[in-house]
Amino acid sequence: MMRPMQSHELLREVFQECSPKQVAAGMGLSLSMIYKWSEPPDPAAGSGSTNPLDRIEALMRCTQDRRLVQWVCQHAGGFFILNPKSTHPHPEYLIPATNQVVQEFADLLAVVATAAGDNQITTKEAKQIRARWEKLKSATEQFVSCCEEGNFSGLEARKKPQGD
Repeated sequence: MMRPMQSHELLREVFQECSPKQVAAGMGLSLSMIYKWSEPPDPAAGSGSTNPLDRIEALMRCTQDRRLVQWVCQHAGGFFILNPKSTHPHPEYLIPATNQVVQEFADLLAVVATAAGDNQITTKEAKQIRARWEKLKSATEQFVSCCEEGNFSGLEARKKPQGD
């Protein structure tokens, strides 16, 4: 398994595309602070500095609230999808898993059709559409991830919660 990239490594790569001087000016910080973010933390040597990426990770870990990550993703023009946990392969779950994705899509279409029936979408209806869309994206991502791993045990046919 590949080691995840460390935050200072990512920042070092980012600063090859966008100059640290430009970042410092844009954020109103010293150039030395920006450079410290791209150094590995070494408290004994006094190098490195807790960078914004590490702070976001620490905040997420402390609060256990994924809305923080979702907020960052939304501001970057995207969305956050939680990766499913993998367990032992059980291919017999493939058909129910496929049905789950199709059902989520059908549920989204039903919400869209109901909302658009009067040729306008209210704020409440837009929120309902967004909620169904997020469920569809999550279900589909989980399905695709399990397909890639050849592991469908996490997709065991689940009963949908009431009210969905």
